[in-house]
Amino acid sequence: MSPKGKEGSEFFSQDGFAHDGFGDMSDREKQIYQGGVQKFNQLGWKQLTIVLIVEAVALGTLSIPSTFATLGMVAGVICCVGIGLIAVYTSYIIGQVKVKFPHISNYPEAGRQMFGRIGYEVVYMMLCLELLLSAGSHCLTGTIAFVNITGSGICTLVFGVVSMIILLLFAIPPSFSEMAVLGYIDFVSIIIAVGITIIGTGVESSNSIGLSAVNWSAWPKDNLTFSEAFIALSNIIFAYSFALCQFSFMDEMHTPTDFPKSIWALGLMEIFIYTVTGGLVYAFVGQDVKSPALLSAGPLLSRIAFGIALPVIFISGSINTVVLGRLIHGRIFKNSNIRFINTKMGWITWLVVVTILTVLEFVVAEVIPFFDDLLSVISSLFVSGFTFYFPAIMWFMFIRNGSWTTPTNISLTVINTIIFIIGLIVLVGGTYSSIVDIINSYADGSVGGVFSCTST
Repeated sequence: MSPKGKEGSEFFSQDGFAHDGFGDMSDREKQIYQGGVQKFNQLGWKQLTIVLIVEAVALGTLSIPSTFATLGMVAGVICCVGIGLIAVYTSYIIGQVKVKFPHISNYPEAGRQMFGRIGYEVVYMMLCLELLLSAGSHCLTGTIAFVNITGSGICTLVFGVVSMIILLLFAIPPSFSEMAVLGYIDFVSIIIAVGITIIGTGVESSNSIGLSAVNWSAWPKDNLTFSEAFIALSNIIFAYSFALCQFSFMDEMHTPTDFPKSIWALGLMEIFIYTVTGGLVYAFVGQDVKSPALLSAGPLLSRIAFGIALPVIFISGSINTVVLGRLIHGRIFKNSNIRFINTKMGWITWLVVVTILTVLEFVVAEVIPFFDDLLSVISSLFVSGFTFYFPAIMWFMFIRNGSWTTPTNISLTVINTIIFIIGLIVLVGGTYSSIVDIINSYADGSVGGVFSCTST
């Protein structure tokens, strides 16, 4: 690959070097440059599928059963399948945009393509906050897991610090091809943990009250409030939030046009896992299902399930730190070979960046110490844009071809307009609902205070 590389990429071409070959670079600088390009250009479509799985199939799975308890079996299944198909479609739009504009190396660059410098800065801040909050939710889940596994009275802050350290260690590899290796462990981990939860809840329910006596319903729960419904819906949306990192992941693909294979493989897999997990655990446990779902398996099995789920909690959390770290590190050192993280100074600065970010994630976990509301905040403020209204805008601006009056364009115009509206509704309604529920949770004492030792 030539030094001109992926034109416009923060990692490969916004480098300040001359555009006629290697310019005035020394032989050592040329080696670093070429090594950096090779390091960040190794993903195939199967590896892309794995890193998307690491990004997507994690905490979302653990929150789905409780959303079924809120929305009911019918609405839960419809939302899981419907939102999943929308996510696959908008992810396909993102892939088309990346192929059409190879220089778009991450979502902020897509913001620049849409709205210029202001678009870049706004989307950059949105993506940074989303990734920070998402990784913070993994730190929170790690704390919940350790509390459940140990059953001890140790201050939860201690487990929070332990979770923070583990997240930091997994975030050290800077390239997504390296993270893909961990992704296989991640995927096996969540499948086994969910399987144990499904089997465990089914057996326990059958032995105690009998499956026919479980208080599940096809319809929403009684006295369902607006905020409860929207938080449940937002948690399903969070589960399909893989589009936000897609530009970054595809930027490391050696054959970006292979992306549809990854999108469909991931999308169909997610729809199946979420719908089956949500429906079966809710059918086995009923209205008493807990969130994260692993808490519903009973004392012993939930400990086993959480122990097996530890890799997915921390590997999936750390990939958010890696994406965020790459955004920040690449921007700070965009005019230097340091950004390739293949020199001593590159590694030192990378470790400083990911350490600071991981500490901030720990702070997030302690400031918003409740699982469902944290996921809802993330979905409402950020995933609503990255998964819904931004891709819809991209279709209108970059993908639509030919006359507006063709049957295909009329259909896609209607579809993308609806997706855009859905995104705005989630942004406004979900944010309002999350704020209301967080205020109520603190007011009624159902959660501990900020940086407290009370059980999460």
